[in-house]
Amino acid sequence: MDDIQLGNTGIRVSPIGYGAFKIGRNQQIKYREQYEIPDERATDILLNQLLDMGINYIDTAPAYGISEERIGAALKRRRREYVLSTKTGEIFTKDGSHYDYSHAATIRSVHQSLQRIKTDYLDIVYIHSNGRDAYIQSQTEVIEALQELKSLGLVRCIGFSGKTVEGARLALSWADVVMVEYHLDDYSHAQMMTEAAKKGIGIVVKKGLASGNLPAEEAIRFVLGNPDVHSLVIGGLNINHIKQNLDIAREILSLPAA
Repeated sequence: MDDIQLGNTGIRVSPIGYGAFKIGRNQQIKYREQYEIPDERATDILLNQLLDMGINYIDTAPAYGISEERIGAALKRRRREYVLSTKTGEIFTKDGSHYDYSHAATIRSVHQSLQRIKTDYLDIVYIHSNGRDAYIQSQTEVIEALQELKSLGLVRCIGFSGKTVEGARLALSWADVVMVEYHLDDYSHAQMMTEAAKKGIGIVVKKGLASGNLPAEEAIRFVLGNPDVHSLVIGGLNINHIKQNLDIAREILSLPAA
């Protein structure tokens, strides 16, 4: 499908992105129903079908279990065909989530993501907030570390995936992209998104379907109906459902069918 300029980043993304949580983790989840993580072959088929359908934006994180490894294994030969975002600051183990925003941990996290995804660069790296949005940005070394990695060419763009409007607004002073929760039941970020768009900052929406609790068509129409939104990340394992979401997006944006 036709892609959209992501703010002033120089990166173009499909209006529907793929959230790769479910291909790597099924513990301590917020989804209504349990699911099995697909095996490597099923994941390979799914991810390649996504690219073939026109989804060129994939979002993952170290906290998404084995998601990064699965993406690297399935798409290493097609790296130039898709935009990849991952995160830093959070890892997930059997004991739950652990957070570290130090300079050393950030550098280590990004290098580990590069190895797992089998790539020599990452398009976007977001700070994965634990909810202390202002503290992370003002009292830790994570932004400085990401700026260093960007200067080295290992990361093309840096951003913030936070919890609060105030945290997202703080990120407008340094971020290339912000990832925010925005849906029919919570549109508190709307004004901040307009401010970001005016500054040329990319805007990616997460949880646009409220973790599967909102009807897909209505939710997608709401999110993509906002001209400030560049891409809506949606997860899932059913390729037919993903195609239906794509068809809704194409209709909203008046794009030709695949």
